[in-house]
Amino acid sequence: MDARVANDVNYAPDVLTKWGRPVDVAIESVEKAFGDTPALHGVSLSIRSGELVALLGPSGSGKTTLLRILAGLDFPTAGRVMFGGEDALSLTVQQRNIGFVFQNYALFRHMRVFDNVAFGLDVRPGARRPTKADIRGRVLELLKLVQLEGLERRYPAQLSGGQRQRVALARALAIEPRLLLLDEPFGALDAKVRRELRRWLREIHDRTGHTTVFVTHDQEEAIELADRIVVLNQGKIEQVGTPDDIYDNPASPFVAGFIGESNALPVVSSGGALSLDGRALAVGSRPAAADGPHTLVFRPHHVEIVEDRPGCIEGVVVSERRHGAVRRIEVEAGAQRRRIEIDVPADARGARKGDSIRVLPNHWWLFDAR
Repeated sequence: MDARVANDVNYAPDVLTKWGRPVDVAIESVEKAFGDTPALHGVSLSIRSGELVALLGPSGSGKTTLLRILAGLDFPTAGRVMFGGEDALSLTVQQRNIGFVFQNYALFRHMRVFDNVAFGLDVRPGARRPTKADIRGRVLELLKLVQLEGLERRYPAQLSGGQRQRVALARALAIEPRLLLLDEPFGALDAKVRRELRRWLREIHDRTGHTTVFVTHDQEEAIELADRIVVLNQGKIEQVGTPDDIYDNPASPFVAGFIGESNALPVVSSGGALSLDGRALAVGSRPAAADGPHTLVFRPHHVEIVEDRPGCIEGVVVSERRHGAVRRIEVEAGAQRRRIEIDVPADARGARKGDSIRVLPNHWWLFDAR
């Protein structure tokens, strides 16, 4: 069953597997400040056991701070964090049993691949330390899982960036973590390797079933990998939902602009109709839209070129460029010459620099003006 569409509470049962016991996580009204600088504002979030959740947002949004709090590397100013009903804030880093994968790999350069993966098991106290035979068996099994079998005697310097990140993940999995945390895990890799590792990480997650939280600023990465996305902005959660929910039904202009690409125009609602710069728009209006200023948001591919008709948006093409299978044109629209971007067929006529153009969005969202 596809984890992305299995949203009932039983889709990821809290069962013990050879990879560990996944745990559900509850973050309750968490706040964090660094001196006088707030980083998190009353963040609350529930993560189901076995779920893969992306914390997505720009730099300074609080996503890494929240991840560090989950790991026990930082503590909130206020609020609670629960692991399966247990107060996580009362536990040490070791007691939390967290697997952590860093952007820069954090491998021990003087250790071979085998010893890097085995490290978390080797340093356990005697009573909890597996036998050497068990450790060897587990390390070799993990290296096979991450497709690095036969490389156990190499040093990190003898590996590619993608291979080092696989070693880092194998090391995190070796301790049978209750929670797997990844901080920009592919940030140091080139685009092609990032795409390959995204697919691979999703496959690993589906096989092992860990509760996983990863931080990223890459919306494409979040959409491709996550069961649910948590969009953060200035220390607050803007929206939580599946990739489809977030992309198709953004809760704010920020979400619409950060997940995918979007245009935003200031409009006025009056009596159920919308206007731009005093001219009526023939896009209709949602019944719930109160009279007053709003923001009309639409994506570049949700716009069509129209013939001269009442209620269209008139403008002038100011630039054009190839954008994959389409041509992306930039238009100065309306009396205030606000710029919007539109995708048109690559051979579209009347869409060259300097051309006058008339357009209408065929799918859009309306938000209260802020």
